[in-house]
Amino acid sequence: MVAISINSFGQDSTKTEKIKTGWNFGAIPVISYNSDLGLQYGALTNIYNYGDGKAYPMYYHSFYAEVSRFTKGSGIYRIFYDSKYLIPNIRFTADFSYLPDQAFDFYGFNGSQAVYNKDWKDDESDDYKTRMFYKHKKNMLRTRFDFQGKTGINHLNWAAGILFNNVEIATVDIDKLNKGKEGNDTLPHVPTLFDQYVDWKIIKENEKTGGFFTSVKAGLVYDTRDNEPNPMKGIWSEAVLSQTLNNDFKYTKLSVTHRQYFTLVKNNLSFVYRIGYQGIIAGDAPFYNLPEMVFSYTPSASVDGLGGSKSVRGMVRNRVIGNGIVYGNLEFRWKFVKFNWINQNFYLALSPFVDFGKVVQEKEVDKSGIPVTVLQSEYFNEGKDEFHITYGSGFRIAMNQNFIIAVDAGFPANKDDGDMGLYIGLNFLF
Repeated sequence: MVAISINSFGQDSTKTEKIKTGWNFGAIPVISYNSDLGLQYGALTNIYNYGDGKAYPMYYHSFYAEVSRFTKGSGIYRIFYDSKYLIPNIRFTADFSYLPDQAFDFYGFNGSQAVYNKDWKDDESDDYKTRMFYKHKKNMLRTRFDFQGKTGINHLNWAAGILFNNVEIATVDIDKLNKGKEGNDTLPHVPTLFDQYVDWKIIKENEKTGGFFTSVKAGLVYDTRDNEPNPMKGIWSEAVLSQTLNNDFKYTKLSVTHRQYFTLVKNNLSFVYRIGYQGIIAGDAPFYNLPEMVFSYTPSASVDGLGGSKSVRGMVRNRVIGNGIVYGNLEFRWKFVKFNWINQNFYLALSPFVDFGKVVQEKEVDKSGIPVTVLQSEYFNEGKDEFHITYGSGFRIAMNQNFIIAVDAGFPANKDDGDMGLYIGLNFLF
C-alpha cells in the first residue's frame, strides 16, 4: 500500500516534510526526435547522499550523470560532482563533459545587427536555402574544477577554478545528416552563414576550426540564500574574473551577477530575479568562445549566450552574441501542491517569467571581405542592439527539494528572435 499525504499551498510544509538520510536518487529518460539530427535517446540521473540528515535539505555529496545522443552524432556525455564535505571547509565541483553538436546555432554577432531570415531555413518558403543555414558543427571536450571557501567575513566566499576545453569547429556535415533521407527531405549542399563568414574573413583563419584553451578564474561570492535549489529569501551575488592562458587568444572576461529572492507567501510563493553582465575587458576572444558564460558555480552542461534554456528562454539559442552582454530574468515561483509519496517529499510548482538581454559591447565585424555582389542588408542591420524580451511559464516537479524536473515554455516578443522555445531538463534557472 502506498500512502500519499497532500498539503495545499497555504499550509506550512514543515509539518509533513520528512528529513532525508542516506542515499537518494532521481532519474528521467531523454527521448525526442529531430528530422535532421535523428532520434535522441538516453537518460540522466542525480544521486544524492544526505548522510545523517543534519544538513538536509542540503546534501553531503551529489553525483550527476547524463548520457544522451542523437542517432546522427549529437549528444551529451557528462559526469558532474558537487560537495561541501569532500575537502574540509571547501566546496568542490568537478565536471567532465563531451558535447558533440552536429548543428550548433550561429546567427552572427551583435544581436539584432545580424539579420535573422527565417525563410532561408524554411523548406516550404520560396526563399529557402537550407534548414542548416544558421548552424555549424561544434564538438567540445571539457574538464572543469571549481572551488569555494570562506573568507572570514560572514556570507562572503572566495571562488576559484580551472577549465580545460578543446573545441572543434567545422561546417555542417550534410552528407552525414542526409543518410537515410530521400527526395525533398534531403539537405542541399549550399553555403551556411558560418561558411560565408569564413569566406568573407569575418571569422578569421586561426579560429575557424576551433582550438584548445585553458582558463583560470577567481572571484568573490556573497550568499545568504536559505535553500540552494529554490530559495525563498536571500541574495546570491558574485563577481568573477576569468583569464585564458592560450598563446593565440589571451583575453580576460568579467562576470558580475546579482540574484535576489523574496518571500510573498511563507514557504510557497516567491518572487525572484537575476541580472548580470558578461564581457571581455582585455584581449580578443575567438568567436567560438563568445557564447560561453562564466559563473562561480555551473551545474548545467552548457551555458550558451544569450537565448535558450539557461538565459533568455524562448529566444533561439545564441541569437545574441557579442564581446559584452547584459541580461535579466524575472520570475514568480508558486509551490501549489506538496505531498509525501513512496517515502519521498514532493512539491509541484508553477513559475511564470519574463527574460531579457542585449549586447552592450560589440564584436568588431570586418565587412571588407564581402563581395560587392552580396546584398549586405540581407545579413546586417545598422544601429545598436536593443533589448530582446521573452515571456512564458515553467512547471516543476521537485523531489526532496533537490531533484527538480523542469519544463519551461518561452515566447519571444519579437519574431526576429524565433517562434517558441520548449525546454525539458532539471532545476530552476537560478
